[in-house]
Amino acid sequence: MKPAAFDYQRIASADEACAVLAQMGEDARILAGGQSLMAVLNMRLAQPQRLLDISRCAPLQQLRVAQGTLQIGAAVTQATLEWRPGLAQELPLLQLAFPHISHFQVRNRGTVAGSIAHADPSAELPLCLLALQGEVLLKSARASRRVAAEDFFTGMLQTTRRADELVEAVSFPLARPGQGFGFEEFSVRHGDFAVCAVAAVADGQQLRVAVGGVADRPVARNFPLLHGDALADALNDFAWQLQARDEPQASAALRRQLVRQLGRRVAVQALADRSRRLTHPSAGTPA
Repeated sequence: MKPAAFDYQRIASADEACAVLAQMGEDARILAGGQSLMAVLNMRLAQPQRLLDISRCAPLQQLRVAQGTLQIGAAVTQATLEWRPGLAQELPLLQLAFPHISHFQVRNRGTVAGSIAHADPSAELPLCLLALQGEVLLKSARASRRVAAEDFFTGMLQTTRRADELVEAVSFPLARPGQGFGFEEFSVRHGDFAVCAVAAVADGQQLRVAVGGVADRPVARNFPLLHGDALADALNDFAWQLQARDEPQASAALRRQLVRQLGRRVAVQALADRSRRLTHPSAGTPA
């Protein structure tokens, strides 16, 4: 199937995109990498009147460190971030997650912000943004606002972004001394969307575990620094709280078991990573 007819407009600035969105709302769609949008258009699940191409908009291609975060512009590709020098020190969790994200051809075109804006509950980047308690920067012709990842994702492919808003950038907090990270994923084939993906962040006070692919959005919980049976019991409770459903791809029981098993593994991984970083502060995360 081919997409319905639409107009194409190349965008030179965020302000230009916001002006069109203010006028057209849902009748306009942002095109960055197109790896999610083109499939939706081809199936005619969306039929916008105009596509706003921001892929060559230089101001939106910027990566910058500011106030303890890495701010990633809306047109930055996943490959650009993946191969950023120093990523292992800045965002170790993303270094662990990138090998699981589709294939290198998709990462060469797909954008970081585009994946987060699409809000697929099985996607790795929304999961990591939630695990790290990052933010989404939204801009409209009226104003700009920052939305915490915890509040941004509202359901299956649904977010709090308004029809006249552009996801201008996403902001990931940089790794802090004394933190450790873990990531594990199960998929039918490498590069497929996750049946279950789990990320963990450990520090001196708590263990934060985030799960994707089970509920209708990524979900995170904060636990004390648990071990053994106490950790297993907490992960079992978390698995049931996610209210997994039976689907052709995987049963609810399988997804709950994956939360338990992957959750335990990433917790151990994050705690070990934290201990290693405390011993060797300059070390990166093992591949």
